[in-house]
Amino acid sequence: MPRQGAEDRHHDGPATWADPVTHVERLPARPGVTTEWPTWVPAQLREVLAARGVPAPWQHQAHVAELARSGRHVVVATGTGSGKSLAYLLPALSLLLVDPRATVLYLAPTKALAADQFGTIAGLGLDGIRPACYDGDTPRAERSWIRQHARFVLTNPDMLHRGILPGHGAWSSFLRHLSYVVVDECHSYRGVFGSHVAHVLRRLRRQSERHQRISPASRTGGTGPSSRTGRPGTTRGRTTGPTFLLASATSGAPEQAARQLTGLPVDAVTEDTAPRGAVTFALWEPPLLPGARADAEDLTPVRRSALRESADLLADAVAAGVRTLAFVRSRRGAEVVASAARKALDEAVPGLGDRVAAYRAGFLAEDRRALERSLAAGDLLGLATTNALELGVDLVGLDAVLICGYPGTRASLWQQAGRAGRAGREALAVLVARDDPLDTYLVHHPEAVFGRPVEATVLDPTNPYVLGPQLCCAAAEGALTPADLELFGGAAVKETLDELVAAGLLRRRPSGWYWTPVQRPDVDLRGEGGTPISVVESATGRLLGTVDAGSSHFLVHSGAVYLHQGVSYVVDELDLDGACALVHAEEPDWSTHAREVTSLSVLSVRQYQDAGPVGLFVGDVDVTSQVVSYQRRRIGSGEVLDTRPLDLPARQLQTVAVWFTVSPAALAAAGIDPADVPGALHAAEHAAIGLLPLIATCDRWDIGGLSTASHADTEAPTVFVYDGHPGGAGFAERAYQAARTWLGATRDLVAGCGCAAGCPSCVQSPKCGNGNNPLGKADAVRVLDVVLANLPAASADAPVDAG
Repeated sequence: MPRQGAEDRHHDGPATWADPVTHVERLPARPGVTTEWPTWVPAQLREVLAARGVPAPWQHQAHVAELARSGRHVVVATGTGSGKSLAYLLPALSLLLVDPRATVLYLAPTKALAADQFGTIAGLGLDGIRPACYDGDTPRAERSWIRQHARFVLTNPDMLHRGILPGHGAWSSFLRHLSYVVVDECHSYRGVFGSHVAHVLRRLRRQSERHQRISPASRTGGTGPSSRTGRPGTTRGRTTGPTFLLASATSGAPEQAARQLTGLPVDAVTEDTAPRGAVTFALWEPPLLPGARADAEDLTPVRRSALRESADLLADAVAAGVRTLAFVRSRRGAEVVASAARKALDEAVPGLGDRVAAYRAGFLAEDRRALERSLAAGDLLGLATTNALELGVDLVGLDAVLICGYPGTRASLWQQAGRAGRAGREALAVLVARDDPLDTYLVHHPEAVFGRPVEATVLDPTNPYVLGPQLCCAAAEGALTPADLELFGGAAVKETLDELVAAGLLRRRPSGWYWTPVQRPDVDLRGEGGTPISVVESATGRLLGTVDAGSSHFLVHSGAVYLHQGVSYVVDELDLDGACALVHAEEPDWSTHAREVTSLSVLSVRQYQDAGPVGLFVGDVDVTSQVVSYQRRRIGSGEVLDTRPLDLPARQLQTVAVWFTVSPAALAAAGIDPADVPGALHAAEHAAIGLLPLIATCDRWDIGGLSTASHADTEAPTVFVYDGHPGGAGFAERAYQAARTWLGATRDLVAGCGCAAGCPSCVQSPKCGNGNNPLGKADAVRVLDVVLANLPAASADAPVDAG
């Protein structure tokens, strides 16, 4: 969101117990601009919308609808609460009302959003629309009816990938008449997940076009909507296939991201003409705890936990009758905030704690639905949630949003903040900083939050670790032909197909490439790495929830504390082969934090810059990591009680990294003693990882790093930062392109931190496998000064191509 109308801003300074607010931004209210209904909107739909308080559309809604109606693919990228839903529902519902055969497919990144949109559409009471949710929670008995009779199917990319496209024959009638595909919250499709979804959409295009080509009723000719049906026409030479309508939060270059996602030319509508209530946005830094220590040996000051601070703010808001949503980064964090707020409220007014709950992924379907109903009905005043409720769900009546920790991108920040004050009401948003380099930087540099455009979405459909498996899925749905190559990526596809043939997964025939194994490909769109781990109570056998396999080593290792709906459990055993974690109820006064060790080898260099004593590189690497132990930390103070070993298997990752090298002579000239080089590089690595989300659409937990005083492959002091996804996710490449900006912000953060020798706000990392030892804060600044002094002003304008 661009900065405008800021006023009454606090002086940027350290948080104190008296005033933890470092900055206040006030965004003024904005009036809306309406227009006439398009003439093709049926009277029945206009009347239903008017009866629900929509007498006329906003200008941007009508613009989007007109583009889609003419057969042009379009993305609407406007602010939260701007009515994007009506923009895509207008052409979709209008068509369904006038063409009894037409169908529409709606895709949401979360089940909650799809369920919310289903409620909206069903609530309109329009005859013949027949909307239905089709996801993993849909009873088997209902699925056959949906395939045969539903005309507006709401689902998610995972179900499209696993449940619809593999059985496209059973969906032939639906696909034959598929006219619109709505891709909601498309900015969430980034990184590896977004790259997978891009191919799922291409597979959908392929199957819908095939079914429409073989249908005697498929539409023909024309350059605009049919006068009989109002169906999308055939612009740009397109004779079959649906029109894509995409909805996005405000983002950089939305048309480019939508084009990457769909493989189609897309028009963008970005002018927001909806009204907006005034927003007060505060940046909040929890104060330092007087006399607290990180552990028994360390005198580093400790900040009050962002979780504790958010829980207190949530409790205060609920006690005052303010309907509040608290966004928390992790599942466990959401449980902690909800539990602490409930406890504080019950101590003040017994029973008031019942009006606070946690909401997160991993809950059973019936639990999620019950919470959604309670929130909609107003039975709950406060909800601590992960980003499961960030996207689109219309949470009517919320007054305030607490954001516990920067969510990783400005797009997510504004999306979460926009959950409050919908329908034009005034709203309060508070970003509560974690003790983390990026959060600390942002609360003391408000211009980085309010003065910059929202990031562009980063995805890479040509990632070989995505492209290969997706080609296998497409071939299993029907032989790939030479005509399909351009759809999936052109030249890169042919090379990947040759590799799949050599591996025995595909068979080449004159007519195309055929899938050879008996079983269908097993591809996880979200890169979560295998079968989810079931969390089961040992004494009763009750299933509490699930944890994705990729997170299980961190969240449900033996001895881990696992929180579920405010109840604390301790893990007795993690059975990876059986995909099960056995737990028992316990309320310890400590939390657990897994520690990981990592090794890395360079496979190839894609590009590099020779800057004298400094080298900057991007390339392919092989990373081996293993969770080897966990710390138990006292709740409240963060004091480390002990470290306990774990025996878990190592995991291997081939990915993309950015790294820089510095000559030993340059380090010595900067005043860094050879014995202090490891700590200097280690501290610079931690801070660089923490600041990378400032310039790339990633999260700190999407990336990893390694530093060494002498690496075997570079033969020099080296700092690596790598993407935490197979094949890379585009983050390292972005870091390489913006190295000066990235490393300059890193240097400024470390130098400007008020601690003496390093703290979580600058160079300490919450996931360090070496226990944040050694770390040299002052020497890290010297390392970064050397790098910045030698890199050219535009660090990647003239890279050397190494391949």
